[in-house]
Amino acid sequence: MVPPEETETAVLEALKAGYRHVDSAAFYQNENGCGKAIKASGLPRSEIFFTSKIPPKLMSYEAAKAQVDKSLQESGLDYIDLMLIHAPYGGSAGRKGVWKALVEAVEEGKVRSIGVSNYGVHHLDELEKHIAELEAERGGKGKGGVISVGQWEIHPWCRREDIVEWSKKRNIAVEAYCPVVRGERFGDPTLVSLAEKYGKTQAQILIRWSLQKGYLPLPKSVTPSRIVENAAIYDFELSQEDVEKLNTGVYAPIAWDPAVSGLDN
Repeated sequence: MVPPEETETAVLEALKAGYRHVDSAAFYQNENGCGKAIKASGLPRSEIFFTSKIPPKLMSYEAAKAQVDKSLQESGLDYIDLMLIHAPYGGSAGRKGVWKALVEAVEEGKVRSIGVSNYGVHHLDELEKHIAELEAERGGKGKGGVISVGQWEIHPWCRREDIVEWSKKRNIAVEAYCPVVRGERFGDPTLVSLAEKYGKTQAQILIRWSLQKGYLPLPKSVTPSRIVENAAIYDFELSQEDVEKLNTGVYAPIAWDPAVSGLDN
């Protein structure tokens, strides 16, 4: 939810610091700022991974087709590396229609990979059925698309182990947003003790936890010093015991939680 001008500055700072993945969405209204920064960076386009998302209010085949073209226009890019369905709203037929539109976008070269965001296991099971149906309808194996990536709010206080297990069994990359819990858990005794033990910030401990769990953490910041700090997590490793210490039994999302919505929503 960063304005386009601020987005351009933040993305440029991140690319200078070594970041190569930019996570945006039509709903964020800053695809333009991301695209401008990518072009201004001087880096080869092939080195930068750009993600966008189909917003929840555009959950139909026609609307999703149009949004792919709009996202390309807004970003000024020739292709989108990853396009996700932002949330599983819109009902079963709507979700199937959007997925079909994304499959076609891959075939047309507009998008490289596709996936979902905020889907519960029941939504994922339904998507597998939709993929099988599309294969039958569109001419065979592979014609229903491939779920390459899933994105969820994941951190020690919202671990979503059922979703993670489902995804890993199918070789689906798991992206974790809100990996530092927006700072709302800073001061937690276990987190503080680990930060002191490793000589790192609490945010760095949480990002490291996410990496060691096998996730792709997506920390958000517009502050140059924090952008650099969030990436400075490759010179240490948490012990397995310390990773386990952060595995709380709490389920407390701090963002929205569409994963628990019903299939008819």
